[in-house]
Amino acid sequence: MVSCGDMNPFDAELQRRLEALREQGLRRELRRVDSPAAARITIDGRTHLNFSSNDYLGLANHPALKEAAIRAVEQFGAGAGASRLISGSLAPFHELEETLAAFKGTEAALTFSTGYAAALGTLTALVGKEDILILDKLVHACIVDGARLCGATLRIYRHNDLNDLEEKLKWATKNRPQATSRILIVTESVFSMDGDAAPLRDLVALKERYGAWLMVDEAHATGLYGPRRRGLADTLGVSRGIEIQMGTLGKALGASGGYICGSRALVDLLINQARSFIFSTAPVPAAAAAGTAAIHLVQSDTGRELQERLWARVAEFSAAAPHLSPAPPSMILPIVFGDETRALQAADTLRGQHLYVTAIRYPSVARGAARLRVTLTAAHTPDDVVKLVAALNLLTP
Repeated sequence: MVSCGDMNPFDAELQRRLEALREQGLRRELRRVDSPAAARITIDGRTHLNFSSNDYLGLANHPALKEAAIRAVEQFGAGAGASRLISGSLAPFHELEETLAAFKGTEAALTFSTGYAAALGTLTALVGKEDILILDKLVHACIVDGARLCGATLRIYRHNDLNDLEEKLKWATKNRPQATSRILIVTESVFSMDGDAAPLRDLVALKERYGAWLMVDEAHATGLYGPRRRGLADTLGVSRGIEIQMGTLGKALGASGGYICGSRALVDLLINQARSFIFSTAPVPAAAAAGTAAIHLVQSDTGRELQERLWARVAEFSAAAPHLSPAPPSMILPIVFGDETRALQAADTLRGQHLYVTAIRYPSVARGAARLRVTLTAAHTPDDVVKLVAALNLLTP
């Protein structure tokens, strides 16, 4: 290893920063995987049971998605060439957006290269310095970053605390910079790190009472909840009360990219003012085609069977380890250690048993809230759950 004294000043400074991260238990490293994203992955030549994937329905390696992607490559090539407003908008993107809008029951949809880009582009297009933005404390980092960039007055309410949200709404209605200022509330429907759900019915009622808009990120709910697998908002019957429905194609849908669903006017405005859409080369056509195939598959009998299989795994985990299962049961299972080093050690212990579970640390969660984030998928078997529970029972959070 090269010492700081042998480095140029730039690299020496960066090395000091990396060492500080290591001492805090916060340094991250890439871990090469030599197999498809699936319930079983190959690392360093060994097979591990993968309990760190958001591929909840096991679609990332599904033949229907792979075949759709291959056909798109053969017909439309490997890349899109430029932004959709510059070089033209390829057919697979339109097919995906029409399929998404029909699936979500909205007038229109717009896709982005990632969910992160969808959040940044949408927030900066919809609200600005004359507006007020109110976020749940535990929303994803992409929403936090979009909130900082947009310039709106920012307020945070305690996680899923309706009383605190109402206090923020009362403050906002009295302190609007202008009569035309808008108030936008943003939440996730199912939270990515804790696996709990937002009280969407109450949120819709509150935003209507105070004349606010509501944006809901369904990244961890789309494909998993309800008889039509549209997500939590549809399951609760409140989709029509949500102005901006956000999500991703890269989790339960097994493909790649982010999306916004809503009114035709919303989508047309984003096409014109969402900078992360306007100034980004379009995603690869193969990703769009795979996303379209995934949405069709999720709505089929196969999708229903995969949904049932996932929730069967969740029920098995809850029955075998009720002390580790959140309430209500979720496919996202946080095992909180608090200390970053202890969480890393727990992940190393599991990896030694060929169980791949990632230690989640700051800034993904708050300082002192480090955890193992276990995720179950439809591709896991009952025996996989038994092995996981046995190993987790030997750890001490």
